[in-house]
Amino acid sequence: MNTAVSTLPSSQPEYSALRSRCGRALKLGLGVCFAMSLSACTILQPIADLFSDDETEQPAELTDLNEEVNLNRRWSVNVGDGQGDYYSQLHPAIDRDMIFAASANGNVVAVNRATGNVAWRVRSDRTISGAVGASNGLVLFGTREAEVVALDQFSGRELWRASVSSEVLSAPQTNGTIVALQTVDGKLIGLDAVTGKQNWIYESTVPALTLRGSSSPVISGNVVISGFSNGMVAAVNASNGFLLWEERVAVPQGRYDIERVIDVDGDLLLAGNTVFASSYQGNLMAFDVQTGRIVWGTEASSYHGMAQGFGNTYYVDDKSQVFAIRNNSEDVVWENKGLRLRRITAPRTIGNYVAVADFEGYLHLLSQIDGHFVGRTRVDNDGVRGNMVADNDTIYVFGNSGRLAAYSFR
Repeated sequence: MNTAVSTLPSSQPEYSALRSRCGRALKLGLGVCFAMSLSACTILQPIADLFSDDETEQPAELTDLNEEVNLNRRWSVNVGDGQGDYYSQLHPAIDRDMIFAASANGNVVAVNRATGNVAWRVRSDRTISGAVGASNGLVLFGTREAEVVALDQFSGRELWRASVSSEVLSAPQTNGTIVALQTVDGKLIGLDAVTGKQNWIYESTVPALTLRGSSSPVISGNVVISGFSNGMVAAVNASNGFLLWEERVAVPQGRYDIERVIDVDGDLLLAGNTVFASSYQGNLMAFDVQTGRIVWGTEASSYHGMAQGFGNTYYVDDKSQVFAIRNNSEDVVWENKGLRLRRITAPRTIGNYVAVADFEGYLHLLSQIDGHFVGRTRVDNDGVRGNMVADNDTIYVFGNSGRLAAYSFR
C-alpha cells in the first residue's frame, strides 16, 4: 500500500467539502487516511493543523494549581529526532530492568531504568513508524517501508527483518514464539519470533476514511487480540491465525465518511481474562478473552487506550477530557475537563494518581479519588504525543523532541 503525505490547499473543492463535514473532528489533533482504492491512500496531516480560524474552539488554558506532589526528573536520554516529521506516536517499552525507545529517524536505545545509563544504542537505516515492543529477549519496531525489525534485547544486534504488506504504525508484540503486528491496510500478521517468517495473516476491511494510527495487538496465552479501523475487535489463535471470535465496538453512523469513522486506535487493555477496547465515535467495551462474550460496555468516543485503578476505569475522550468510571458500570465517579482539546495522551496510573501529558509538553497528575490536579511539570517544549509507561513510583515520558526521561514523585 503506497502512501503519500499531503495537505489540501483551501482553493480545492475537496478541501471545502472536507471542512464543511468535519464537525467536531476539526478540534482534534487527528491524522486521517482516505482509502482511495485497495492499493493506494492519501495521508493527511492532523486535521486541527489545517484549520486555525477563530471559529474553532481553542485548547484550554492551564490554570494555577496548589501542587500536592512534586515531580522530579531522575534522568533523561536523547533518542534521535523523536516523533520526526510525520504524525507518529512512538512510545517506549519496559522489560525487566530496562526501558527501550526508538525515534523516527532510526535511533534505538536501551536504558537502565534505575540509573539512566545507556546499555546500547543502534541506528537503523529505516524510518521507524511503529515502536517499540520489548519482551522475551527481543526489541521490535515497524517501519514506513513496510518492514518489521527484531533486535537482540541485550546487545542491540539485528536478528532479522521481515517485509509486510504496508506501513506499521503500532508496536509489534511477542510472546517469544510469535510476533504479532498490525499494518495500516488492516492486516493482523503473525511472524515466527526466531526467523521472522510469516506464519499467518488475518485481514479486516478498511473503511474509506480512517484515523492515522492503529492498535497494538495483545497476546494472552495462545490468543492474539487486536482492534481495527472498521470498529471491530478480533481474536485469533496465536499458533495458526484461525479466527476465534470477532465483536463490534462501534457501528458507523451518519451520511458522510468522516461521520462514520469508528477506529479502534487506542491500545487494548488486558485485565485478567478481560480485554478492554475503545473506539472513536463509538463505545468503550470489555470482552472475555477466550469467548468474545461482552462483559461490559458504555457509550463514549475515544482514540486512546484505558487504565485502571482504585476500582475505576480511566479514559480520555475525543476532546481530551478525563473520566473515571466505576469498573463494569456506567457510573461516572469523576470527570476533569481542565485539559479540554489539549491533545493529551492515554492515561496511566501511578501510585494514587492518574498521569497524562499534553501537546505543550506538560505532564499532569490527577487524583484517582476525585480527579483534581495534584501536580504538573513541563517535560518537553515540543510536546508529548506518544503514550507514557509507568512502573512503581516512576513514569517514563518520551517527548516529541526525542528526550526520554524518568520522573518520580514525592
